[in-house]
Amino acid sequence: MTWKIPLFKIGWTPDDVAAVKNVIERGTFWASGPEIEALEIALAEYHGQKHCLVFNSGTSALHAALLAHDVKGKEVIVPSFTFISGVNTVVLAGGIPVFAESESETFGLDTNDVEKKITKNTKAIVPIHYGGAVSRDIAKLRQLCDKHDLILIEDAAESIGSTLNGKKAGTYGHSAMFSFCQNKIITSGEGGAIVTDDDAIYHKMKMIRSHGRLELEEDYFSSVKDNDYLELGYNDRMSSMTAALCHSQLKRVDKIIEERQTIARKISERLSNVKEISLPLLPPEYRHVYQMYTILLKDKKTRDGLQQHLEKQSIMTKVYFNCVHLKTYYRKAFGHEEGDLPFTEQLSDRVLTLPFYPGMTDEEIHSLCEHIASFFQSFKKSPTFRDNK
Repeated sequence: MTWKIPLFKIGWTPDDVAAVKNVIERGTFWASGPEIEALEIALAEYHGQKHCLVFNSGTSALHAALLAHDVKGKEVIVPSFTFISGVNTVVLAGGIPVFAESESETFGLDTNDVEKKITKNTKAIVPIHYGGAVSRDIAKLRQLCDKHDLILIEDAAESIGSTLNGKKAGTYGHSAMFSFCQNKIITSGEGGAIVTDDDAIYHKMKMIRSHGRLELEEDYFSSVKDNDYLELGYNDRMSSMTAALCHSQLKRVDKIIEERQTIARKISERLSNVKEISLPLLPPEYRHVYQMYTILLKDKKTRDGLQQHLEKQSIMTKVYFNCVHLKTYYRKAFGHEEGDLPFTEQLSDRVLTLPFYPGMTDEEIHSLCEHIASFFQSFKKSPTFRDNK
């Protein structure tokens, strides 16, 4: 379908093109060029962390972190309100996913329910920073991990640059993952990263990323020497061209965030009079970077009705996220069923992510908001709405 207003568009500049072009025209070191280390140094410095490793996806990055932290046979507490890779990677690393409820303000893990799920076999907690905002309970989750000697791995895929009281997402845990998939704050099409202050975890992830290989002083592709392989690993490396593109975008990340915040303010102003929806507004101590603009509706019927109404106008929306614990694999493999996480299930039935991207025009914003308002004007006149009052 051709969308009049798509869910997202990818922002790029001539500098991005030049960065990739330079690597291509160099004609060598496409797999292991200096762009990779330059990006890792820049990401580590941006987050005030000792180490960074980049990967071919956020999924690979999180998988490597879970392997490095050795969750095999152990329970890992995760949200169900997340992208499925955040749970799949636990299973692929040999861990046992234990789902906990999300909270209503930032849609992150709820500390109270997490604490109830901790057992003697719990090894780690993997909270999500949803849609561009630091998880409300992240500091409490770190305290909980310290209390019970657990590992905290932040899934900050959607929230690079976001802060809570000046502290950035990705700086609360023992490790943190970021994604550079095409709809993220900065993007290289695909790609991901892990930041950490832990020397041992860093070196272990470095081997996992590249076949379990012990790296020599010389680059593998430039050396005639034989490398040793200390453990099983994967081919999860990021290419030089991808790293060059991502680094180019990282250089202007704060400008990208400012533009997204400006667009979010415009949408919020125009939708503020639509009382039937809850907007993604947070107190000033949060720096919301708006990787997504997600609204809350009264119930699933209203949400689905609005989504269908906008689809008829060629305006794309999407539900981020439907519950992972109710996906077929997790029902069959772990016996989950409806009612296991009542609040999360209700939350998933009420969320709707609206079109949102850098360069979104005032005309597009006006059209989006007008069609949302018109839906509720029509909805109020329907017999069903009046009967439910």
